[in-house]
Amino acid sequence: MNTENTTTTENIFSGLKVVDLSSFVAGPGAAVILSDFGADVIKVEPPKGELWRIGNKIPPQPLSNVPYMWHLNNRNKRGITLDLKSPDAVKVLERLAKWADVFIVNTPHPAREKLKLSYDDVAQWNPRLIYADITGYGDTGPDAALPGFDITAFWSRSGLLSLTHDAGAPPTWPFAGTGDAPSGVGLFAAIVTALYRRERTGKGSYVTTSLLAAGVWSAGVAIQAALAGAKFSPQHDRKNPANAAMNVYKSSDDVWFVLVTTPDKIPALATGIGRADLLKDPRFADPAKLAANMRQLTAIVDETFSSQPMAHWREVLDKAHIPYGLVRDPIDVIKDPQLQANNIVVPLEGAGENMKLTVSSPIQVHGVAKVPARRAPELGEHNDEVLKQLGFDTKEIERLRASGVIAKPTVPAAAASKPTAAAA
Repeated sequence: MNTENTTTTENIFSGLKVVDLSSFVAGPGAAVILSDFGADVIKVEPPKGELWRIGNKIPPQPLSNVPYMWHLNNRNKRGITLDLKSPDAVKVLERLAKWADVFIVNTPHPAREKLKLSYDDVAQWNPRLIYADITGYGDTGPDAALPGFDITAFWSRSGLLSLTHDAGAPPTWPFAGTGDAPSGVGLFAAIVTALYRRERTGKGSYVTTSLLAAGVWSAGVAIQAALAGAKFSPQHDRKNPANAAMNVYKSSDDVWFVLVTTPDKIPALATGIGRADLLKDPRFADPAKLAANMRQLTAIVDETFSSQPMAHWREVLDKAHIPYGLVRDPIDVIKDPQLQANNIVVPLEGAGENMKLTVSSPIQVHGVAKVPARRAPELGEHNDEVLKQLGFDTKEIERLRASGVIAKPTVPAAAASKPTAAAA
């Protein structure tokens, strides 16, 4: 673990107050990054809870009794419930908006208008507020009101899904959250940019991004090529790639790896794999012949790599200073010592014996320790605490609970398991 970080309790966003009204991954992920650096985040969800709480039990996600998704995207937050459809909810929303510096939403715009949750509705209560909005397809245009998911907006609509499979193979199904997570980093950047503007001008802002915008940015090289009228090469074909030295291969012990070799490294590669003869082979003597015979060269290299285990090839490639990467699944990834050495995976407090570690956000500030990660809140766990902080008295809180505006808080599992004084 990195030991250079400071141990002070003050952090970059200490004192920053955030209301997270968003759901699933991207919006909550932006709030998690803020919380990692000290922000006080209040997570607001419906009285019955957000669906992401039980995502760990919905195929095709990896199934578990541990709500790992919920902890990943809502750690470090205080949690309250609020029925936004209730007329009395506006009383709580107004006080939350006046309390907050940052207000994060991802409710579809038509529903947001009905719930009086739009920027104009909320900013009237606090003109210094940073209102952060993430959508599927952007604020305007013919498809602005469509529901957006990372698979549809980030992957499919952006062009990324067409770029991530081999020639002849159908598009694959991306894993959940792989487009939401980078989109959340983009929303975090927008929030921080607006906070910097507020420091200079005193004014709040309405900032936004979309899954589509983040996907197009991620596919930026290809999209810019299309904008420039560039001629695209055929889709990658492992058996007949444009460059046999930039391809995917498999060792004799069934380990797939990617090889990325610059032209100046090809002699070292050929020699290292025991095929220096390829450098004098007339089939590959000049660029035109090489291109015409790339399938044959690839077959030779493929057969060579399949003749030895990965341990052998790692030694060969390391010695030749040739970049490569093992294709690892998540079970292998969590064993990688680089993760804990660089605080990519960090301890998680309070989530139980089966979830002692979590994935940290991808931003590090040298000399600044992130807030120790602690479990996500139980449903409505901090209802009374937060509402009292907002100025509601006990009777008002009970009225809100009786009318269904807020739910009865769920007792944390750890607290429920502790014996009471009488039982002790």
